[in-house]
Amino acid sequence: MSEARKPDISASTVLLIRDGAHGLEVFMVVRHHEIDSFSGALVFPGGKVDPEDADARPFCRGAEGLDENALSHRVAAVREAFEECGVLLARNEGSDELIDAARLKGVEDRWRADLTAGNITIADVCRTEGLVLALDKMVNYAHWITPRIVPKVFDTQFFVARAPVDHVALHDGSESTDSEWLRPEAAVAAANSGKRTVVFPTRMNLLKLSQYKNVDEAMATSRATAVVTVQPESEKHPRGRVLRIPAAAGYPGSRFLVEEEGAKVTALD
Repeated sequence: MSEARKPDISASTVLLIRDGAHGLEVFMVVRHHEIDSFSGALVFPGGKVDPEDADARPFCRGAEGLDENALSHRVAAVREAFEECGVLLARNEGSDELIDAARLKGVEDRWRADLTAGNITIADVCRTEGLVLALDKMVNYAHWITPRIVPKVFDTQFFVARAPVDHVALHDGSESTDSEWLRPEAAVAAANSGKRTVVFPTRMNLLKLSQYKNVDEAMATSRATAVVTVQPESEKHPRGRVLRIPAAAGYPGSRFLVEEEGAKVTALD
């Protein structure tokens, strides 16, 4: 960041992906209209990092070498995926395989509501159930910080993960009111047509994801590519505003014209 202002909110987001009949698909939810941030928007599952997320370190695989901030973001991504869509990237202690749907159902029935309500922590769930969070199944995908001109600054880490084949992803009915698996380019087309509300960072990460043919390519490329932090710089334009992002961040463009309150986004270069 070029200014000393510290972000107000740390957050994590996870792109759960799978290979569909016509190519790579990503799971997305529609934010509840009464939620303060991105109400009514089509987004990836995610949310704020909780101070207690770092307490899960003893119950993680893939936490080696991570400082508390990096660990907390990864744990938050796993927790939010579980809370928001019922997918849990975790193993039974001593196992190399992710938990199956039957095991997930029991964990969900016993703990998901209390975890979502903040009555317990993800470390409590792991300790009681004998679970190990599979942080090693997630790959750093992107890092976005809200522009400095916005009153509330989010520092958001994006992760990409292969969705477990037998976990049924479904919106929670509270923070999100609808959900579906979408081709990234289809979600962008829906935003361009005005059928969907997709905020700029989500749109950019959909465009980035649309570059990959399948899950294997997306995971391998993301694992091999260093993440470049993006904090868009804004400048006025006769038809709206231009947002500038680092060319090295891997998106299809570095300057984008945003019109009609974000409904229309055009790459300038």
